Amino acid sequence: MFYVYYFAKMPTMSSHNGSKINKLISEWPKGTVSTVKYLQSRGFSRNLLNKYKNSKWLAPLGHGAYTLFNDRVEWMGALYPLQAQLNLDLHVGGKTALELKGYAHYLTDKIKTVFLYGHPGSKLPTWFKKNDWGVEVISAMTNLFPNGYNEGLSEYRERDYTVKISTPERAAMEMLYHVPGKVSFEEALLVMENLSSLRPLLVQNLLLNCNSVKVRRLFMYIAEKHAYPWVEQVDTSKVAFGQGNRSIVAHGILDKKYKITVPRSSVEKPI
Repeated sequence: MFYVYYFAKMPTMSSHNGSKINKLISEWPKGTVSTVKYLQSRGFSRNLLNKYKNSKWLAPLGHGAYTLFNDRVEWMGALYPLQAQLNLDLHVGGKTALELKGYAHYLTDKIKTVFLYGHPGSKLPTWFKKNDWGVEVISAMTNLFPNGYNEGLSEYRERDYTVKISTPERAAMEMLYHVPGKVSFEEALLVMENLSSLRPLLVQNLLLNCNSVKVRRLFMYIAEKHAYPWVEQVDTSKVAFGQGNRSIVAHGILDKKYKITVPRSSVEKPI
């Protein structure tokens, strides 16, 4: 009786590491950053990541992050891991979200300023702040809406991944938060000119949860000035508009209904 023995070739450490890097690259959304913290949670040690760097599989992005070697990463691909891997309470909002949805007054091929919104205490990683993403990044860590309040947020797809951005209803209120500083009254008036199809129930809920009296007043003033059909369906009877006058622009005219000073031109010139 003859016995035939088959000796299987055991995988070497190098072949095991080779399969790991192949799997990592195949699952890595192109055009994005991955954090060291996330990669380590998937079983990639710092030593192994350093080998991948030396082998030109990965490229370091400051301290704590990597990109695929020779991959081009823009601001949205850098934002992706902040939301998906670090779970930061952060989203694209305001003017930027409106631009992404096609509501900007002057549409351009490239966004120049990115408005990010989060709550006080949310900190951007150093690698994100120090890298040049080709845009001006304005981070507003504010209590405009309650902490953890997700109504008016949606997913925006970019290539093989998605990021969280504001819906037009929420984005409009976030934009008005910056009036008259980083956004002028005139620009906000023009941008909101395009918002003729907002959802009244969502607008109503956002107004009820918005913590800024200025934003609530300014939003309704501009919406009524544009005379959108949806305005009549918004029940503002429970919305707190506060007491006293609020100065929005210097040397403006007081709107008696919402008690805000607005540019003389917005009162004298019909839209």
